[in-house]
Amino acid sequence: MFPQIQSHCDRLVQEFQSISEDRKILLEKISNYIQVKKDSKQAIHLMYVCTHNSRRSHFGQIWARVAAHYFQITDVHTYSGGTEATAFHPNAIKALESTGFSVIPDTIDANATFTVRFSLEETTTCFSKVYDDDFNPHSNFAAIMTCSDAEENCPFIPGVELRVGTTYDDPKAFDGSVQQDEKYLERSEQIALECLYVFSRIH
Repeated sequence: MFPQIQSHCDRLVQEFQSISEDRKILLEKISNYIQVKKDSKQAIHLMYVCTHNSRRSHFGQIWARVAAHYFQITDVHTYSGGTEATAFHPNAIKALESTGFSVIPDTIDANATFTVRFSLEETTTCFSKVYDDDFNPHSNFAAIMTCSDAEENCPFIPGVELRVGTTYDDPKAFDGSVQQDEKYLERSEQIALECLYVFSRIH
């Protein structure tokens, strides 16, 4: 793992006490799902869902992979999707790069595909897509809803085994403001903290 990301995780795992007890109960539903899959030697598929698949859902996809790697949980596959496709937002990319990720575009178009690297060997692929895109799993997966709009407007996701609403405030509200970079980092860090907590419960 790249040293900056490693040290970021090392710091965050010391801050689990900042997560409320109610929130921990919600997050532990994801942990329990992962534990059952691990115990039965099945692949673990987690899809993070938000309306535009541009900010929070990508943070979830990326940080869940990092958390799995940090706690050495293998055969974990993470994805993201939305109720509509837009693009992986530049402000979200900037927040990730400032935390130590390498984010490299593989295509140059309005909805580019990016390779996000967090170690020399570990990468994940990010681009905006609807939740039922062919790139995403269609059975045997957990759906983690990262925004209330997607939670309300996705009444049914085919093939899902667990659906959990861990909604987060949208940093989009601060686009173009003096707080923009701070709020994107704040949201990325909150999602990182909670992903790390989820995987810290696996044994």
